[in-house]
Amino acid sequence: MDIINIIFYDTLKIFALITPVLITVALIVWLDRRVWGLVQLRRGPNVVGPFGLFQSLADALKFIFKEVIIPAGANKIIFILAPIVTMSLALLAWAVIPFSETLFVSNINVGILYLFAVSSLGVYGIIMAGWASNSKYPFLGALRSAAQMVSYEVSIGFIIVTVLLCVGSLNLVDIVLAQKNVWFAIPLFPMFVIFFISSLAETNRPPFDLPEAEAELVAGYQTEYSGMMYALFWLGEYANILLMCAMGSILFLGGWLSPINIAPFNLIPEPIWLIIKILFLFLIFALIKAIVPRYRYDQLMRLGWKVFLPVSLVWVILTSGFLLYFDLLPT
Repeated sequence: MDIINIIFYDTLKIFALITPVLITVALIVWLDRRVWGLVQLRRGPNVVGPFGLFQSLADALKFIFKEVIIPAGANKIIFILAPIVTMSLALLAWAVIPFSETLFVSNINVGILYLFAVSSLGVYGIIMAGWASNSKYPFLGALRSAAQMVSYEVSIGFIIVTVLLCVGSLNLVDIVLAQKNVWFAIPLFPMFVIFFISSLAETNRPPFDLPEAEAELVAGYQTEYSGMMYALFWLGEYANILLMCAMGSILFLGGWLSPINIAPFNLIPEPIWLIIKILFLFLIFALIKAIVPRYRYDQLMRLGWKVFLPVSLVWVILTSGFLLYFDLLPT
C-alpha cells in the first residue's frame, strides 16, 4: 500500500505541475501577441473572450479538429514521434524547478545538471522532424537548429559553471538560497546578459529564429507538419522558453526570494515572486522578437564561438581566481 500511495501522490504532484505549465503556455502566447501588437501600434488578439484571452483556446480547438497530413515520402514513425519528443522533454525539465524551499516535484542534488541535460536533448525532436519529413526545407532547418543549439550550449555550460563556483552545489534550492544577500545578476551581470541572449538562440527565438526562417525555409523543420502535431511543436517551444526564463530567474534573479525584505514585498508568497520574474524575462523575449531584426547565419555562429565562448571562459577564470584569492570559495 505504501508503494501505491507514493505512486499516487507523485502522480498528483506531476499533474499539479503540468496543468499550470500548459495553462501558462496558452496565456503567454496571448501575451506574446499583445506585446507585438503594442510595439507595432495595432490591437493584437482582442475578440475571443475578454481582451482576447481565449484566443489561444480557440487556436487549440482549431488545431485539434484539423487534419494531420503525413507526407507520402516521410518516415511515418519518426515523423509522429518528433513533436511528442519535443513536448515531452519540455515538460520533463520542470520536475526539478523549485517554486519555494519546499515546493517542487523533485529536489535532486544534481538539479542543474538534469536541467542542462534535458534542455540539450530538445534538439533531437527538431532533428527527427527535419530528417523524417523527407523534404529539403525541413532538413536544412534541422541542420541549422542542431548547429545553433550545440554552439550556444557551450557558452551556457560555462555560465552555469560560473554560478556553481559561487555556490558550491548543483542543487537548485541551494543556488537560490545562496542569493539571499545579493542576486548573482549583480556580480555576474555580463554572464546574465550572455545567458539571456544564448537562451534566445537555444529556443530558436528571434533574432536567432534561423531554423524556421520563413523568408528562406518556408517554416523550417515544421514545414510538413499540420494539425495537432504542429501544435505540439508550438507548445514545446513556448514551454522551453518558460523553462529558460525559469532557469535565468533561479540562477541570477534569486528565484523565489523577494527583492526587498520589507512589507509589502515580503508578504507576497514565494512562488508568486518566481512567476513574476519568469514573466518579466518573457516580456523581454517578446519585445526582442518585435524589435530586433533577424541575424544572418554567419553572424549567429560568429557571436556564439568568437564572442560568447571566449568571454564566458575568461569570466570563469576571473571568478575562480577572485574567489580563491579572497578565500571565498564555498566549502
